[in-house]
Amino acid sequence: MIFIRPRSSPPIFPSCRTVEFFMTQISFQLKPVPPFRLDLTAWVLRRRADNLWDRWDGQAYRRILVLQDQPIEVTVSQTGPPARPKLDITVTGSRLASETESFLTATINRMLGLQIDLGKFYRFARKDPLLKGLTQKFQGVKPPRFPTVFEALVNGITCQKFTLTAGIRMLNRVVTTWGVPLSGSAISARAFPRPVDLAGLKMETLRKLGFSRQKAGALIDLARMVTDDRLNLESLESMDDEGALEKLQQLRGVGRWTAEYALLRGLGRWHIFPGDDVGVRNRLQRWLNLRKALDYEGVRRILRRWQPYGGLIYFHLLLTGLDEGGYLHPLYP
Repeated sequence: MIFIRPRSSPPIFPSCRTVEFFMTQISFQLKPVPPFRLDLTAWVLRRRADNLWDRWDGQAYRRILVLQDQPIEVTVSQTGPPARPKLDITVTGSRLASETESFLTATINRMLGLQIDLGKFYRFARKDPLLKGLTQKFQGVKPPRFPTVFEALVNGITCQKFTLTAGIRMLNRVVTTWGVPLSGSAISARAFPRPVDLAGLKMETLRKLGFSRQKAGALIDLARMVTDDRLNLESLESMDDEGALEKLQQLRGVGRWTAEYALLRGLGRWHIFPGDDVGVRNRLQRWLNLRKALDYEGVRRILRRWQPYGGLIYFHLLLTGLDEGGYLHPLYP
C-alpha cells in the first residue's frame, strides 16, 4: 500500500512573490530473500565511514537519487531479523507520483541485492572450513550494486592507485560540488553526480579538487560520451564478461582493475574478484595465512576452488577490514 502525505512547506520568503516547496512522502515495504542484513549490505556500498552520499546512521540507510531530474531521498530501515527480513521504505521529495514506487522497487532491489538467493553459496561454504569461517560472521550480506555503471566507473577511475580512504574523500568533493541537492530540504546531502552534471566541466576544475590530469580527462570524457549518446553503458548488461571487459578497457583511463570493478559493482557480476585491488588482495593473503604476496595470477589461481563466488569473497573480505576497524556493530546477536 502507498501512503502519500505532505511533509512540510518552508517559510515564505520576504519578497513580492511567494515561493513554496511542498515535500511529500511515499511509504511502502519490501521483503528481501532471507537471510538479509541491511547494515552489512549498506557498509559494502558505503565502504568508508566518511562517505557522504551512501549514509548509514546505525539504523537506516539513506541516499538521494534523481528521478526524471527530480531529487528524492530514499530511507531504508529493517524491521525484521535476518531470517524474516522486512524493509520499510520512505521516499521524500517534491511532486512525487504513485509510479515512483515501481521505479524505486526495481532500483532498491538492484542496489541492495534483495532478491538474490545465496542459499547455494551458503551450502557450498558450509563444506569448506575456510569459507565457512568467513561467511558465518557476515551471513545476511547481499552483493549490492551501484545504481548505474557510470557511477561504478567514476568510483573506479577516482580510486585507481589510491587508498580507498583517499578515493572516497575525493569523491566526496565531487558529490558536494556537483551532486544535485534535495530542494526545499534542510539536509545537506546530495545525489551522486550524473553524466550531465560532469560533462561541462573543464579539466582544471577537477584538478583543483586533487585529480590528476589523466583522471580528470577520463571522467570528463566518460561523462561527455554518455551525454552525447556515443556510449551506452547499460548495453553492457547483455554482454558476456569478456565482451564487457574489452569494451570498457577501450575507454580512456579504464584498465583491467577498473573494468573488473565496474562488472562487479555496476553490473552485479558477483563471480568477479578484481584481482588488481591491492587492499583486498592483501586481506586475501592474510586470510589464507600466505607468506608470499599475491599477484593477479596468484589471486585467480587461488580462487578457482571457490568459483563462481569470487565477488562474494571480495565483499566478505571488505567487511572483514571494516570489522577490524570497529565500524560494524551487530544489530542481530
